Amino acid sequence: MRRFAILLALLLAGCGAKNDHPWLGYAQGDAAFIAAPQAGWVSHMTINRGDWVSEGEHLFTLDNTRETAAHDQAVANLAQAKAALAQEEANLAFTQKSLARQQGLARANAGVPTTLDQTLASYRQSQAHIAQLEGQIRQMEAGVVDSAYQLSQRDVVALTAGRVQDIFFWPGEYAPAMTPVVSVLPPNRIFVRFFVPQSEFARIKLGQRVAISCDGCAQGMTADVTFIASQQEFTPPVIFSEDSRERLVFKIEARAPGGLKLNPGQPVQVRPL
Repeated sequence: MRRFAILLALLLAGCGAKNDHPWLGYAQGDAAFIAAPQAGWVSHMTINRGDWVSEGEHLFTLDNTRETAAHDQAVANLAQAKAALAQEEANLAFTQKSLARQQGLARANAGVPTTLDQTLASYRQSQAHIAQLEGQIRQMEAGVVDSAYQLSQRDVVALTAGRVQDIFFWPGEYAPAMTPVVSVLPPNRIFVRFFVPQSEFARIKLGQRVAISCDGCAQGMTADVTFIASQQEFTPPVIFSEDSRERLVFKIEARAPGGLKLNPGQPVQVRPL
């Protein structure tokens, strides 16, 4: 009887120890992959791996020889069109005076009808030319704005603050358009990914608070479950426990407002609260 009681106590203790086992996982981060909207040779890189970048800080520059030339040409064309408009406005003012003179002569029956008709035609032609030039100038002004924008896109800045995780293209390398050149990890995107055995899956719910611990981590770290995989999977090779025979697990993710103060890849232990 005494032996049975001891065995029962050991069994209960073993069950309690099993339920107390933490769920194993690691820190993960959703990096921002920053690409240039245009293709080109990387001419200058102002950052290195591990640097902290602030929002609006310059990251890298693509060769802008062609874009600079296009912008300069657009500015020159606009200046030429404005000069032509000024000249035509002066011509319209002169023609208007000539027309007024011919109309005065016509009222005094001293003018030549043909000259009046020619002056009137020149006046209307000048008005039409001015309207045409004004339309061209508006189009050219839009072209200058567009060329300036295209030129500005050769200098890429960070739209989010974070730590530079990797650089995929260095100066002297050709970066295709819309292909990531730099990856930046914002601190508010660091979360934990852990794996719950099938036998304990019923213990976890969306929105549930979990405690996170790891070697050298601050005490009292918590997060909320934000993702639960809909299908089970085999235990990843790097996440295992020698005293556990569970092979099928569910992938879970938990996040905290402002992110977790962890390094991506850092092993963690997770317990439900």
